[in-house]
Amino acid sequence: MRISLLIAAALASTTLAQARVIHVGPPNILGGNAQEKLQTALIEAQPGDTVHIAAGRYRLADGLSLDVDGVTVKGDGPGATILDFTAQKVAGEGLLITSDNVVVRDLAVENAAGNGIKSKGSDGIALVNLRVEWTGGPKSTNGAYGLYPVSSKNVLIDRAVVMGASDAGIYVGQSQNIIVRGSRAEMNVAGIEIENSYDADVTGNTATNNAGGILVFDLPDLPQQGGRNVRLANNQVIANNHVNFAAPGNIVAGVPSGTGIMVMANSGVLVSGNHVMGNNGSAVMIVAYTQAFTYKAYNPLPRGVTVVGNHFMDNGKAPAFAGGKEIAAAVGGTLPPVMWDGVTRYAVPGGGERVTDGDIRSDAAGITLNLGVQGTRASAAKPAMMAPVSVTASNRPAIVLPAALEARSR
Repeated sequence: MRISLLIAAALASTTLAQARVIHVGPPNILGGNAQEKLQTALIEAQPGDTVHIAAGRYRLADGLSLDVDGVTVKGDGPGATILDFTAQKVAGEGLLITSDNVVVRDLAVENAAGNGIKSKGSDGIALVNLRVEWTGGPKSTNGAYGLYPVSSKNVLIDRAVVMGASDAGIYVGQSQNIIVRGSRAEMNVAGIEIENSYDADVTGNTATNNAGGILVFDLPDLPQQGGRNVRLANNQVIANNHVNFAAPGNIVAGVPSGTGIMVMANSGVLVSGNHVMGNNGSAVMIVAYTQAFTYKAYNPLPRGVTVVGNHFMDNGKAPAFAGGKEIAAAVGGTLPPVMWDGVTRYAVPGGGERVTDGDIRSDAAGITLNLGVQGTRASAAKPAMMAPVSVTASNRPAIVLPAALEARSR
């Protein structure tokens, strides 16, 4: 055993000793070869290498891809190193990553035909100090996602800015062990979205001027089901009143403009210490998934959602969702800070019905209940009101990422 450990240590030392910095650019030197030079560097990189992309604007006609483990892709800053995909010929990612233990940092991606930066099936992906933007402003023809880790594990998004995504600016889907921190999402349909994922901390971010600020969803008929254990803490969720510009048929096309935080069909969600201000609709909306589904084990109801210790101000004055104005009028003209649709039962595909106590708790000034009746919104009826309950924040330990990944991300 000791001999094996010594051999492993020697191999690791050799790999580190051979790690290189591969310099690419600046673009005025590359001329018309920027695409080829960048992609070649990503292909030829070895574990431990850094691909350094010098400052400048790289005009690219196709996406880039990386499938080598342990590589760092580094620019000279999101205002200096710009990967410009305005001329991208085929819809797809600006940068697609399918390898493990990858760090992408200090650069910008503009006008990708599809998603900005996507990782798929990665164990260890850090997206740090990035800007992803569609510079023509919010449009349904923009790419769906800015930063898009999916089916990944040990995910870090840190100090990123995303603007103009036609679905979600920062989206983490079907993944596990996630930290999204210190980032800003603005002028997207959804600012930040955690979907069908386990164990996520979304902390210290700003979501502003989106249609919806922060979403926590669990959807049916996806490879990973049962989204759970998500903490939204100490975020600024401000004035998310942008018109919803998602393409028709997209699930987020149904997110009402003016939504601060929405939790749908997820379990074990803690919403704590956030500043939620100036959203025309619901500050916090907790709802069931009410569309048809076929997966029998799917539970479309939110469960174990706790909303505690948040600061709410100037929300709920002009709700845009169907029946919102009537509901606001019925409770004094302004929506309460926390709203739950009140759905506690659903039909199981193939027959039968299940009833679930949602365990929805809040210390806010009021929770509006019974806004939905098995998916049918009783918009004209005066909603029942529940007094705030005394709740304490969860003591769940913070999400911890591998130390080596964190060290490379500093």
